[in-house]
Amino acid sequence: MSQTVNPNHTSTVAVRPMQTGDMGEMRSLFYQTVHQINSRDYTPEQIQVWASSANDEARWQALPKKSQVLVAEHSGKVVGFTNLEADGHIDMFFVHPEHQGEGIGKRLMQALESLAQAQQLDRLYSEVSITAKPFFLRYDFCIVTEEQVERQGIWFTRFIMEKTLTYPT
Repeated sequence: MSQTVNPNHTSTVAVRPMQTGDMGEMRSLFYQTVHQINSRDYTPEQIQVWASSANDEARWQALPKKSQVLVAEHSGKVVGFTNLEADGHIDMFFVHPEHQGEGIGKRLMQALESLAQAQQLDRLYSEVSITAKPFFLRYDFCIVTEEQVERQGIWFTRFIMEKTLTYPT
């Protein structure tokens, strides 16, 4: 399904640090995106296991403690989020299913790169789904390796991807 990109939409999207009240919307967005978008590339069993981590209270509470979390907001609603750990690791990167193709991912990636530059990181890296791989490739990430990981007895394919950062001298 092709979506029309609204070039004016991203101008109304604010990327900001996560606030405490965002957590519920982030978890819902994660769950919906895995079910509606990642289901193109993963089996129903894989989706069920993956989406169940929306209920992992400890993981979600640890997210803002171990990383800088950025939220994309449009009209008072969380439409995307990502995070950056101190070593350049991106643990999560999700855009709401109803807002795919609107430039929100681009805005989040630009914000991540700005954070990385401010911290003088030499690379960004992530464990990327089959679904997200083309997006990361568009932003000059390279595939380091393909791997199989097991969660709750179910195996998943994902890619370790990284981007070397260079800065003007």
